[in-house]
Amino acid sequence: MTDQAAASVLSALRARGQTLATAESLTGGLIGKLITDVPGASQSYLGGVISYATRLKAELAGVDPSTLDRYGPVAAVTAEQMAAGVARRCGADWGLAVTGVAGPEAQDGHPVGQAFVAVAQRGAAAVRVHELALAGERDEIRRQTAQQALWLLAAEMGMQAAGTDVVIGNEYVEPVRSQAVGEGG
Repeated sequence: MTDQAAASVLSALRARGQTLATAESLTGGLIGKLITDVPGASQSYLGGVISYATRLKAELAGVDPSTLDRYGPVAAVTAEQMAAGVARRCGADWGLAVTGVAGPEAQDGHPVGQAFVAVAQRGAAAVRVHELALAGERDEIRRQTAQQALWLLAAEMGMQAAGTDVVIGNEYVEPVRSQAVGEGG
């Protein structure tokens, strides 16, 4: 079964003549899988980086090592730099990145279910970052993070209805509790 969000994002990218690259940590390639499950994905999806180890976030995804030293691998600024870095390194119009804690245990003071999703667009002044607070088992947190990442990308591409509700195709999607970093509580 093809993921509706992935299919819609790819359709929009093709229509615009744009490309996407991903940098994944806690999802371990799940976003790339959802995207490449869609026939014709190679027309717009360039590829991605699975930077599960902290050092690979710098070496492969383009995160400044000083960011990792100061904020760690699970941080809004880390996700931001991953998204911008993978877009730049892959020559893509859009970069989509996720980092966080899927569990089963907390990591470095970050609770299970905390994740950061970032979307970077080439030429844009800012990278959009959302913090997620998810519940469930490890697999469910990973799946929810991947889905939220695709919804955030869709929203950033203008596929958004009023507020934070997203309409993808004909399907209304109510996002899992998330908050844009820096937008108050």
